[in-house]
Amino acid sequence: MGKKVLVVDDEPNMRLLIKEELEEMGLEVDEAANGEEALEKFQKSNYDLVTLDIEMPGTNGLEVAGKMREMKKDAKIILLTAYSHYKSDLASWAADAYVVKSMDFTELKEEVGRLLNL
Repeated sequence: MGKKVLVVDDEPNMRLLIKEELEEMGLEVDEAANGEEALEKFQKSNYDLVTLDIEMPGTNGLEVAGKMREMKKDAKIILLTAYSHYKSDLASWAADAYVVKSMDFTELKEEVGRLLNL
């Protein structure tokens, strides 16, 4: 069985695009539409990596990343956002990588590959 990834994004189209890109890499992909759902799934399942949108209604990605780190210290987390200003936010250090969203998924796939040793 391949490595398991949780894709967290409040935009269904973005979740689908990321899921398809990661499945092409041979990964098993699960999805969550918000921070609460992500934390629930993260607690019940063992994921090798999580991609987290930052701007979401309710609990934002930075808060979710912090909570996931508390639950599993060695969790691999990639923060995804349309806004590059978060890079300087100290809370983003709860993540292993930080990728600015675009329709070109090269950087995301490179980070996933690096973190999962693919």
